[in-house]
Amino acid sequence: MQPTASNAHAELDDALLEGLAELAVRVGLNLQPEQDIVLTAPVSALPLARAIARAAYRAGGGLVTPLITDRDMTLARFEHGADAGFDRAAGWLYEGMAKAFEEGAARLALVGEDPMLLSEQNPTLVGRANRANAQAYSPALAAIAGFHINWSIISCPTEDWARRMFPELSAQEALLRLAEAVKVTARLDQSNPVAAWNAHNTELARRCQMLNEARFDALHFHAPGTDLTVGLADGHAWLGGANEARNGVRCNPNIPTEEVFTTPHAARTEGYVRATKPLSHQGSLLEEIEMRFEAGRAVSARAARGGDVLRDMLATDEGAARLGEVALVPHSSPVSQTGLLYFNTLFDENAASHIAMGQCYASCFEQGERLSKAEISARGGNESLIHVDWMIGSDAMDVDGVHDGAEPVALMRKGEWVRS
Repeated sequence: MQPTASNAHAELDDALLEGLAELAVRVGLNLQPEQDIVLTAPVSALPLARAIARAAYRAGGGLVTPLITDRDMTLARFEHGADAGFDRAAGWLYEGMAKAFEEGAARLALVGEDPMLLSEQNPTLVGRANRANAQAYSPALAAIAGFHINWSIISCPTEDWARRMFPELSAQEALLRLAEAVKVTARLDQSNPVAAWNAHNTELARRCQMLNEARFDALHFHAPGTDLTVGLADGHAWLGGANEARNGVRCNPNIPTEEVFTTPHAARTEGYVRATKPLSHQGSLLEEIEMRFEAGRAVSARAARGGDVLRDMLATDEGAARLGEVALVPHSSPVSQTGLLYFNTLFDENAASHIAMGQCYASCFEQGERLSKAEISARGGNESLIHVDWMIGSDAMDVDGVHDGAEPVALMRKGEWVRS
């Protein structure tokens, strides 16, 4: 059963909202003078959206345009909408977003809705709606995946999300538990959060430099249920933390972030892999995912829960069954150390090493900003309408860097870095 809103509305501390807003504007986006923001948020995150608007205008930003979604209106579609409507999406909206990005706007997404909102809806309808939305979103996604603009995603603790994570607690108690976890993982518990993020970004950059200098041909993952070799794209580049977008602005795309990541070769993944955490994917929970890859393609896939959604996702297009990202995250990350399942990929992917099905990031290539789509494809970059991360790391995971014809190089043992 889905949690419903309580009569007594739980509220967030103003200091947390202002702290998250400052991080979103100064660290996440690194908003530039007079730069516009396209801001998406669920209605439950309006307190943070309002705080962000205030912070953006104080920082000298341009126009903040909010696009708001609502849980009850979303559910109304699945409960009362005509069947044909599930193959449609608001393409005109995404075309407008793409135009805003072309004209220099930044993109900021607030997430905090109930991650399992659609878990009891018809999975076929959910899959059709997701596919139509992915197709319509592609013009706007191109600017994000290509890192043409400064963009960021940050989470807002909300009552719906908190009650999903802590169903045994009252609404206020659950929200306080979630808010404290968000505070810690966003480094707002430190005396100078902006300085803490600067130091963290420096450490992630150091790891990227080591991996870029090593020029591994592949990574090998080994753990219970996993024996996977992920070939890396030709001319791949490792990124992590703050990076410079093509518009010259250095930003943090994700808050929190603990990963360093790069682009796999679409045709060079072999072996089998088992998820270590459930995946919350657009309203459905996928548990105990297992896949087997041959020549880069997932040739078999199953899930103990959400199998239909998984199959629909992999059938989105030709590239949906191939990898677009591989990321390394230590088990000791602050997100992992909270010991919580967030049902939210932004958080859960930063608790564990992970892979992503679908679209690669053009920025994860040497001089990627100069490469055409055809050149990215020739180097092994994958193309798809989707990009879905799922977690494979744990305290039992070993990771080696592989050079053709040479002994493997230990990178991680039992989920922790051994080479820096």
